[in-house]
Amino acid sequence: MRPPERRATGRPRTARTARLLYGASLAAALVVPSAVPAQAAPVPRTPAADGAKGQELPGMPTALDPRAEAVACTPASKEQAKKQDWSRQRLDLDRLHRHTTGSGVTVALISTGVDPGAEGLDGRVTAQGQAADDCVGQGTFLAGLIAGAGGPTPRLAGVAPGAEILALRGTDRRGQPDPALVTAAVRAATTAKADVIAVAVALPRKDAALTRAVAEARKAGAVVVASATPEPPSRGSADEIPSRTYWPAGEPGVLAVADMLPAGARPDGALPTEGIDLAAPGAGVVSGGPRGTGHYLGGGVAVATAYTAGAAAAVRATHPEASADAVARRLTATAYPADIPQLDAYAAVTTVLGDTGAPVGGAERAAEPVAVRDTSDTDRATGRAVLFVLLGSAGVLSLLWAGFALSRARARGWRPAGAGTPDQG
Repeated sequence: MRPPERRATGRPRTARTARLLYGASLAAALVVPSAVPAQAAPVPRTPAADGAKGQELPGMPTALDPRAEAVACTPASKEQAKKQDWSRQRLDLDRLHRHTTGSGVTVALISTGVDPGAEGLDGRVTAQGQAADDCVGQGTFLAGLIAGAGGPTPRLAGVAPGAEILALRGTDRRGQPDPALVTAAVRAATTAKADVIAVAVALPRKDAALTRAVAEARKAGAVVVASATPEPPSRGSADEIPSRTYWPAGEPGVLAVADMLPAGARPDGALPTEGIDLAAPGAGVVSGGPRGTGHYLGGGVAVATAYTAGAAAAVRATHPEASADAVARRLTATAYPADIPQLDAYAAVTTVLGDTGAPVGGAERAAEPVAVRDTSDTDRATGRAVLFVLLGSAGVLSLLWAGFALSRARARGWRPAGAGTPDQG
């Protein structure tokens, strides 16, 4: 979906300025990925953090090594997350779930497949044939962000933990996107009357068959959400890749989603593109996988797409009379204003919109977005910022105290040595 005019970031308000140190410490508090399994691509663009202060979780790859002779599926995680990650706090999911869990809505997820028996998803996943075989694990990871119940950790639930998942494969078993599979998946989702279609892959070339499939899905009333870009290459620099449109995110009426860091900026090395409609959390995110009951740490554009699809499901459950276009407008109209509007799932569900589609009155929002520049070493950045504040405050207080003391002393007749006394000329 292409809004006619992109919002620009305004001057930071006092409340945002007061959260500068909070934002840096929030990024530093992210859990840290341990080594990614062999044969797997590295977890994309996860911010660095101090492992001694966080908790280590295995990384969830976005794809497996296409050059390996044998396919080695992502192994089960033996680690359990002990706290809610920043992304769920940023989307204010605890408060959102008091209004809706997305019950009665079906989200078709086009990714690497979904394990129907995965922790927190049991009984709410429809996956047939190859779609039930998630060797990479990313599709199951994304399904947890959309509709996971959190298992024994309810605060790690997805955006719409009451929604149903229709799992569809848009990649080969190693996670490499395939235009024919994506097209067939979109058509299958339309036939199944899915309320939301999340395409968690991005293709570099426009495909006529896919264009027709997306148009049919929209005509049938589905909200189509798609990754604005693929994941950046693991080798080389994304800066060398020219800006281009990816598909089906570039199709008319499709919500194109990009990933963002806690600061709200896109990660370093993100692929350049135009026409992004929304940004959503896409780094340091915790979810489950297809094997075992442990947790993984993941990130990337597909993660942001899953979060947006979950928000669309929450809106459809709360506003069942709204058309697909109205749902998309609600998601963009209630987003935090920035260079790329930032998803606000709670505001999208609860805000009253006027006839023009703009919020009526003061929309109640989650905690304000963090307005800090992202750094590669947030712990040291936070320490320096704290030190500068303390030193600056101490200097100001010293000057004020010196001035106060000097004025009091002079009032009592004190003069500096060598300056004489009041009786001396």
